[in-house]
Amino acid sequence: MEKSEEVPSILISETVFLNGTQLLLTLNSDGTLRWVDVGNQKCLSLEKEVLGVSVEGSRIILKCVIKGGNGGILFCFHEESIRRNLVIEVSSEESLHVWFQKLTDFIDSLGRPKRLFILVNPFGGKKSATKIFVDTVQPLLEDAEIQFTLQETQYRLHAKELAQGLDLTKYDGVVCVSGDGILVEVVNGLLQRDDWDIAIKVPIGVVPAGTGNGVTKSLLDSVGDPFSVFNATLAIIRGHKTFLDVATISQGNTRFFSVLMLAWGLVADIDIESEIWRWMGAARLDLYALKRIFQLRKYNGRIHFVPASGFEDYTETISIKVPSIQDVPFCSSNKTPTDAQDRGYVGPNISPENMNWRTIEGPFISVWIHNVRWGSETAMAAPNARFSDGCLDVILVKDCPKLALLSIMTELSNGNHVKSPHVCYFKVKAFVLEPGSRINDSTKGGIIDCDGEVLARGMGTYKCDEKTLMSYENLQITVDQSLATLFCPL
Repeated sequence: MEKSEEVPSILISETVFLNGTQLLLTLNSDGTLRWVDVGNQKCLSLEKEVLGVSVEGSRIILKCVIKGGNGGILFCFHEESIRRNLVIEVSSEESLHVWFQKLTDFIDSLGRPKRLFILVNPFGGKKSATKIFVDTVQPLLEDAEIQFTLQETQYRLHAKELAQGLDLTKYDGVVCVSGDGILVEVVNGLLQRDDWDIAIKVPIGVVPAGTGNGVTKSLLDSVGDPFSVFNATLAIIRGHKTFLDVATISQGNTRFFSVLMLAWGLVADIDIESEIWRWMGAARLDLYALKRIFQLRKYNGRIHFVPASGFEDYTETISIKVPSIQDVPFCSSNKTPTDAQDRGYVGPNISPENMNWRTIEGPFISVWIHNVRWGSETAMAAPNARFSDGCLDVILVKDCPKLALLSIMTELSNGNHVKSPHVCYFKVKAFVLEPGSRINDSTKGGIIDCDGEVLARGMGTYKCDEKTLMSYENLQITVDQSLATLFCPL
């Protein structure tokens, strides 16, 4: 026998004035306000449509988000959604108190954040993050009566430093008004604290205001919501949460925590070397991709990986060597108590001897490892990626004609690139990268790009004299399932 749905009870019902119209208004236990207006049934959801409640004299003000232009009360996460106040006028001061208490009690029961620490990166993307915050984010936060501390980042890794020293007991979450880079810095800062195991549980919100906004796009796309600053801010206000896998990239005692992606070969070259055309905006990536495809590079090297469950035989279409455990170049760690890198989280423990390692020999055109579905708001890099499946998605290209490669790159916007016979797409539990030189020039290496930053540079690469966190040698990548927490739409 099917279980019948529970009928919500009536918390309060009274004849009031709603935006000047006298009518019978009912508040139900499921958090819905219901009334009849000109013969039409109306419904307003406190959870989905109401940001905050306040009292002004004898009036209760509901701060709402509704779909504009239709004259009705229909919540919708679209660009045309607008802020609108609904005004309730009741018959007595006692009634005013009862209505206000019932409304605020329900909203408080939703577990929404009340205090946020907000990082704004004024230098990222089109350098518009401060304006985005003032014009769109701040008014919504004020409607929701969320208190916040605002901090502009002043230099690279400033957000990481702030996250390492932040008194997290004062806040219900940390919000990044930026691209993905500030989020990455915050995660690294939280995981390098002495109390990392508590700190990393603090929810993190992301409002898109940079060049790459892959995490925000992935969050909104996961529930079918359009990509916008407005929708991303609403997701933070509503307070729903999801877990996020975090990848640990290790080289000796050095480690870096990644939430987005790691690339070596074509994708990394496009992402980093196109900086010379930054004045073009986002178009620089498309134009530089054309240059790199028609002046194609291939790289020597090899990868080792542990396939995820269900993918043990998926990669048989390309040449695979099943190595002995001695063949896999694990990155040893010799930590000492005085080592600065010894603070905080060290990454998940793995038992190499008990894992089914595979090896793929180069040369490679591109090795791309993804943690979330979208690499940017226009590139669905890993269509099967999930936030907390405990796996990393590998998008691998070993050999491909130039015209076919051009077609693959144009399919990134819808994820169909992984259907190409020249692309191998599979999931892994652990990964080791052995980067090598270009096949036509052994004096030049490649670039290892992680979450939009250069992790390592080989000889003869773009800005190869600049210092990087790691050297152009073996990297070990492991993944910790559901380690971080994000504010999400639903």
